[in-house]
Amino acid sequence: MATFGSNLERVLYSCFCGKKNAICRLYFCRHCLKLRCSDCVSHEVDTPFCPNCLECMPTTEAKLKKNRCTSCFDCPSCQHTLSTRATTMPVPNPEDPNKSLLKKVYYLACGFCRWTSRDASLQDQPVATGGWKDQENPHFKRLSTLYEYYRQMAQKEKVEKERRKYSRRRSYLHLSHQQQLETVDCSDLTTENLENTMDKYGLTPTASRKRGLISMASLSLKESEDIKIQAIEVSYSSTDVMPLDESVYTQPLILENVTTISQRLASPEFQPETTSNLYPIHKHLLIKRSLRCRECEHNLSKPEYSPVSIKFKIQLIALYFVPDIKIMTMPHFQFQKESRVVLTMVNPSDYMGKVTFRPLDQPDWSETALVSCPDEEILLSPRDDTAVFDDGTTSQKEFKDNPDTILFRKANKVGFFVKVTPQKALGDIKISFMIRYNHHNMVNPIPAKDAEVPIEPVVTWMEHPVYINLGPLSTSPIS
Repeated sequence: MATFGSNLERVLYSCFCGKKNAICRLYFCRHCLKLRCSDCVSHEVDTPFCPNCLECMPTTEAKLKKNRCTSCFDCPSCQHTLSTRATTMPVPNPEDPNKSLLKKVYYLACGFCRWTSRDASLQDQPVATGGWKDQENPHFKRLSTLYEYYRQMAQKEKVEKERRKYSRRRSYLHLSHQQQLETVDCSDLTTENLENTMDKYGLTPTASRKRGLISMASLSLKESEDIKIQAIEVSYSSTDVMPLDESVYTQPLILENVTTISQRLASPEFQPETTSNLYPIHKHLLIKRSLRCRECEHNLSKPEYSPVSIKFKIQLIALYFVPDIKIMTMPHFQFQKESRVVLTMVNPSDYMGKVTFRPLDQPDWSETALVSCPDEEILLSPRDDTAVFDDGTTSQKEFKDNPDTILFRKANKVGFFVKVTPQKALGDIKISFMIRYNHHNMVNPIPAKDAEVPIEPVVTWMEHPVYINLGPLSTSPIS
């Protein structure tokens, strides 16, 4: 069922949002029965991890480390991973100063461009785990002040939003609970007793949160508190430009000693100008992410937690549910002359498939040819994992296929003809049609224990637009 080949972008399926993608890049939601692409699903971060040492860490810890690994480094010259090398260095013997001892030390080296940490004047470390000191950002204090200022601003805006949200609903609070609170003696009620009383008379904190309300205790705190934002120094733009160093005019330029744009942007806080100022860069973390349907909020893809594993707990790609159409053979197309194209179709389901074709409701503006699909229904055998050991002598007479429509059959794969007539003398030949097939939905309620007959899957007829690019028009006549 692998679709990665020369015609990966030749056959495209339309997602529910209208975008066209290959079938291996689409997801199928079994609950809302719709195709989803990467733009119409919710992306959730599961596990940040280092791609080099495969260290897994929580999301909060990754944020504190600025989404970088503390023990792995990238080469500042070519951005490849740095490896730790061991060497020996003579040191004086503390017992006999006239003698020396060999001490094992470690340094960082790039196996691609041969850059080492010694080029940055970094001292060798006595342990293999490193401990190389990081550069100090000259603007760290200013950035920390701005971060704290914007954090306080966000907290203040959140509190004001909650106040406005409650003030709009506060007038309806006494209407629904006025009769209940009139029977209560509120002369000696504290904040805690008031919450218990409202819980006793039906307005529980859980129900308040479900209705979009906040508790009386939190409301009293928010009404009395006043978040004070510390004033910071305002930055002003300057029209003054720093003058160039006189060495630019007096000394010859050596390009080998000047850093490139990619090397400077790899360290945006320092942006070294010369290669002697390059410093090892902490390696960026990667993530394992889950995909969730935005409509029904069910998982479409969920990987294993371990970064070593490449398996998935849930992987609902469209390749496992939608018939896969590929281009098998193409003739030499001539302008306004009908030609037959052989397409193949694979049934990924464990049940018998029934497929029909029809034109699109609204013709695609990019179409450059007329297409005539088979009129009769095409039957597809169910998927069988043992079919790879078959000798390929599957009888075509069992299905009573029309030889003008069906070319061959093999297990759950069938080859059929499509008639194409180019309408433009230049450019690629593009066709489109609607595929309609029966989908067996396995998302069913669990049958009762005393049920004798198992519940059969629900059969739903699905339709998806398909767009095929058959390549350029032939300019040479057919021999």
